[in-house]
Amino acid sequence: MLMPRQITPDLSVPTLDHGNFDLGSDGSERGTVVCFYRGLHCPLCANYLTELEKKVGDFAERGVKTIAISSDGEERARAMADKIGASKLRFGYDLSLPKAKEWGLYISTSRGKTSIGIEEPALFSEPGLFMVTPEQSLYYGSVQTMPFVRPHFSELVGALDFAIANDYPARGEYTGAV
Repeated sequence: MLMPRQITPDLSVPTLDHGNFDLGSDGSERGTVVCFYRGLHCPLCANYLTELEKKVGDFAERGVKTIAISSDGEERARAMADKIGASKLRFGYDLSLPKAKEWGLYISTSRGKTSIGIEEPALFSEPGLFMVTPEQSLYYGSVQTMPFVRPHFSELVGALDFAIANDYPARGEYTGAV
């Protein structure tokens, strides 16, 4: 399990239009929002990433970079970026499933074609949303076992404003006896 205030696993993936993404050298002032999504086959992911695309500028104004990553290959990642009309959001692809598990993501098996007629990969990761500091420590994390009920990006932007104004630390860091 990832722990707040602790270093996250390394994360390096190719992106569609921005070269190789490496979390450890992303170079953001306040951190990076990493949105792991299920893949092109997921209509809920398309809606979710459309919302993130709308908030990229809000995060950037606060010194936070954004990236959406899946285990899809380049072709399917490009199809998702095109589908949502992405112009600001970075898209990473080829996330290995062992790396997804390192990040605490749940792995699902294919159920065939989805409601939008796109075949699910044999194995793929379920969604996760993380904010990682420039030092690569975990600030915020949320993982789902299903595609439903994900954190709202507008709430994350608001929480970020509060955290910046109040120098609010990452929470959930305690590891002692209870």
